[in-house]
Amino acid sequence: MFRMLFHEPRIPGNTGNTIRLAAATGAELHLVEPLGFDLSDANLRRAGLDYHDLAVMTVHPDLETALSVLGDSRVFAFTTGATRTYTDVAYQPGDVLLFGAEPDGLPDAVQHHPRVSDRLRLPMLEGRRSMNLANCAAIAVYEAWRQHGFAAPS
Repeated sequence: MFRMLFHEPRIPGNTGNTIRLAAATGAELHLVEPLGFDLSDANLRRAGLDYHDLAVMTVHPDLETALSVLGDSRVFAFTTGATRTYTDVAYQPGDVLLFGAEPDGLPDAVQHHPRVSDRLRLPMLEGRRSMNLANCAAIAVYEAWRQHGFAAPS
């Protein structure tokens, strides 16, 4: 299945919503520390409802550790500065969808990390700064999953 990688997320509700997304789609959620919240945060628990036990979530101490654990999979960095859109990719099971922290996104060094296969963007109207992290992850995961006929993870 697909893997979402959040680089240093800051808002617990977004991560909680993405835990629900992971449980609903079979995608994995990987978080890179430092986190902007404690994993016992009430907002994270509330947003994730009772899906925490149904989702695969892993916390990594840093980006290098996360990328090592994720193996040789392709890594797509989502950023407003990219020229290719998320629909321009033929996703493969195991692909990693990398998102940055709210509100700043991915640092340049992460966007241009040697492991990043490509940079992608979600189209927005001109003059808009960004979209909600959990919403971006949902759009991307559902496109990847759609391309595979919404098949259950094996």
